[in-house]
Amino acid sequence: MASKYTVPGLDAGDAQRVVETLQHRLTALIDLQLTLKHIHWNVIGPTFIGVHEMLDPQVDAVREFTDDIAERIATMGAEPVGTPGYVAKNRGWDDYGLLRAGTNQHLSALDLVYNGVISDHREAIKEFDDLDLVSQDMLIAQTDKLELFQWFVRAHLEDSTGRLSHAGAESEAEAADAVKQPFA
Repeated sequence: MASKYTVPGLDAGDAQRVVETLQHRLTALIDLQLTLKHIHWNVIGPTFIGVHEMLDPQVDAVREFTDDIAERIATMGAEPVGTPGYVAKNRGWDDYGLLRAGTNQHLSALDLVYNGVISDHREAIKEFDDLDLVSQDMLIAQTDKLELFQWFVRAHLEDSTGRLSHAGAESEAEAADAVKQPFA
């Protein structure tokens, strides 16, 4: 993935660091996009339609995020990689584990997915402080939307005291078990 050139004002070493971080973000967002669509197809329960319809705009937005990141990588003279095999081989997390499940089960697990994606985006934002403000600005805008999407998810899971129904869960399976619906 070494760049043959980069953007003006950014040396080759810094550009390589930015490209590597952006590639990691691209991989995560491709995975998120597929996970969101998977949940869209497999969610069930009384609030199915609201959740089903809430997820499509998130899928579309995340798809645009992947395009923005891939184009930034190309702009910097490198080659973005978005093939299924690359994503599966290079992601640093396990595959999303739920299949057909209740809305709150999926949303609880999805909340943890968003925790990971947003936290990693924020780390990249910090890393880009002294490296590349253009890429940093792009990730800041994406993080704003990702946090909004997570709020949409959490609004389904929050009680009147502000507590999330799956609070303390450390895995998608634990989050789903914490809110298991009797019919699901």
